[in-house]
Amino acid sequence: MKLFIGILFCSLVLGVSSQRWRSFLKEAGQGTKDMWRAYSDMREANYKNSDKYFHARGNYDAARRGPGGAWAAKVISDAREDIQRLTGHGAEDSRADQEANRWGRSGKDPNHFRPAGLPRKY
Repeated sequence: MKLFIGILFCSLVLGVSSQRWRSFLKEAGQGTKDMWRAYSDMREANYKNSDKYFHARGNYDAARRGPGGAWAAKVISDAREDIQRLTGHGAEDSRADQEANRWGRSGKDPNHFRPAGLPRKY
């Protein structure tokens, strides 16, 4: 609820049109689905050393939706890495994940991180 109120307040302050606001929210929703699909595919594939590829792919797909998708990808990626740090997972792995996240969000090809032998389905 706080996030919604914060976004609403920011839109009023910045004077974002209602049409653009609806578009941003739609993109954010689609980007969230893209991130979930990449996560689900990663779990299904259960393929060694594919983590960075799925990070990059989820962020890439979400960011292609537009500013709302890129925003959703950043929020989800940052939250995931923050949770991992709090639960004691390695800082080095988190930095590598964030590099893959930024790579994908910037529009670069996620296949850069694709491990050899990962099924074409992904």
